[in-house]
Amino acid sequence: MSDQSVFMDKASVPTYASLEKALGSSYDYWEKIVALTYAAYPEGKAEWNFPGKNYGWSFRIKDKRRAILYLLPRSGYFKAAFVFGDKAVASVMNSDVPEDIKKDLQAARKYAEGRGVSIEVHSNEHIPAIKKLIDIKLAH
Repeated sequence: MSDQSVFMDKASVPTYASLEKALGSSYDYWEKIVALTYAAYPEGKAEWNFPGKNYGWSFRIKDKRRAILYLLPRSGYFKAAFVFGDKAVASVMNSDVPEDIKKDLQAARKYAEGRGVSIEVHSNEHIPAIKKLIDIKLAH
């Protein structure tokens, strides 16, 4: 199974209607995470991004200089993804974020911008952890 966006046509920027159709019942969780991000950082700038034909469209909310989080639409669900620098990684490891997220982050390859982690969102289950990760990202 390939891990690609449900939106692969570079010429067609996703709309809220097409997003809601693609995500189905997971759309409500997308909206909840976007609202949590704006509650934590009201000046956030939302934008769709097309990093390449192998990945398709993704959505991100940025602060003044970097992405706070990425939302990656899939068929019937989405992923919430983060990139953390060393200080933020240490904060995540010392937080009460679920162990599986910590393990994935620790195992992630380290790049110049940091380590990345993505969380599949099919339900409300990970929303409290995603909220904590947003707060950690904004603190560092």
